Amino acid sequence: MNTIQNRQGCIDCFLPYSDPAQMQATVNALKQEPSVANIYLLSTDPEAPAIEGCSRINIDSINSSATMRAIAGATTAGYALLYNKTNRLDMGYLALERMLRIAADTGAGMLYSDYVTEVDGKRTNAPVIDYQEGALRDDFNFGSVVLFDSSVLRFAARELKADYKSAGFYDLRLHISRMAPIVHINEYLYSDVTVDNRRSGEKIFDYVDPKNRAVQIEMEQACTEHLKAVGAYLEPEFKLVDFSRGDFPREASVVIPVRNRVRTIRDAIDSALSQQTDFDFNVIVVDNHSTDGTTEAIREYAGNPRVLHIIPERVDLGIGGCWNMAANHPEAGRFAVQLDSDDVYSSPNTLATIVNAFHLQNCGMVVGTYMLTDIDCNPIPPGVIDHKEWTPDNGRNNALRINGLGAPRAFFTPLLREITVPNTSYGEDYALGLAFSRNHQIGRIYDVLYFCRRWEDNSDANLSIEKTNANNLYKDRIRTWELQARKAMNLKNA
Repeated sequence: MNTIQNRQGCIDCFLPYSDPAQMQATVNALKQEPSVANIYLLSTDPEAPAIEGCSRINIDSINSSATMRAIAGATTAGYALLYNKTNRLDMGYLALERMLRIAADTGAGMLYSDYVTEVDGKRTNAPVIDYQEGALRDDFNFGSVVLFDSSVLRFAARELKADYKSAGFYDLRLHISRMAPIVHINEYLYSDVTVDNRRSGEKIFDYVDPKNRAVQIEMEQACTEHLKAVGAYLEPEFKLVDFSRGDFPREASVVIPVRNRVRTIRDAIDSALSQQTDFDFNVIVVDNHSTDGTTEAIREYAGNPRVLHIIPERVDLGIGGCWNMAANHPEAGRFAVQLDSDDVYSSPNTLATIVNAFHLQNCGMVVGTYMLTDIDCNPIPPGVIDHKEWTPDNGRNNALRINGLGAPRAFFTPLLREITVPNTSYGEDYALGLAFSRNHQIGRIYDVLYFCRRWEDNSDANLSIEKTNANNLYKDRIRTWELQARKAMNLKNA
């Protein structure tokens, strides 16, 4: 394929049925593309009006296994393009030819590109990130246009064993990733009109919204089968934890890393000090060179022997580095328990409940349940975040699919010191959870222990697309490293 002429009729296009006028505009534009062979509308309504210039395929839902098989069965061209939105699609000048060339050059089984969104006439670049082995999130953003090599698509579709209602596309792309490269084109090749105008901080909890539970079960099943296929699945077998390890001055430490949170730091410290236990504990506040009065607020507790105020000499610490400093301090307790400087515990029994869970469940790490609230601790949607997808038998496998593990988190300090926390300010807790779970059980508490307070200064309240992409790329990298470690461990044990 070296010229536009000999790429004619190379692509079959599959579009979800939408508003007829809007749909007709998209179809007319695609008909002008020399590389387009056929256009199929994927419709959940058999009675919907016909659209001139295309055929109809009746489907149950856009992301079902049946729909993926129907697309694979219908395409006769060398490539199949799937558009997954119901907005108007505008391909860039010679964009399809560019995708075809890169597909041929790379041997890709699936391609996607950066794109442009249009909202109220305003055009905004929407870059996406590279796919990698650890890009197992079911909400990985490919944009709204993907191009399949039809031979790879057909083979992968034949290999689909399950009949998912919502995880069909996810299952398909996992199969494709085992067969051929999934290639990101770092070019803006098309535009569509976005319909989800929520801020980043409002989207990050979509995957744990209770109404999505049935969807999550399907996604977990698809991911688990993929992990088995690539040799990274871990059986539910765990090392026992010896809680007599180490010599500690107290049973627990509440760890609060903080920088510039003068509005909330007193609430966090007071919440920690209010804990009622039958064991000794302290509160380690690692003040990472605050400049807004936070340092002075912490010094108000100087007369309380339970509060240890640490200002690091180093100036290169992220949140993870602050955690390492607290965990390795000689005054650290046997268990290190998280409390973010924005948040508070839900009751004076939280700390005791967490420490008891270590012994009852023999685990190296404990994850609790939290409620999303406003700054005044009033519940806000989606409310309780319990991460029930973390089950004792499959939680550590399913953790490679989801983007967070819940809160509050607590660790057996000797293991925490061995693993160490990545010196970052995003994803460090997720990396810990994966590393702990490789060998040890993660204990779970499903009672609400923690109020996660959302307010205008939260670090993830309204992230730029560049920052969101950087965060997601890093977590995918963490997953890639963990996949490689688990494969190696399975090979060694085999």
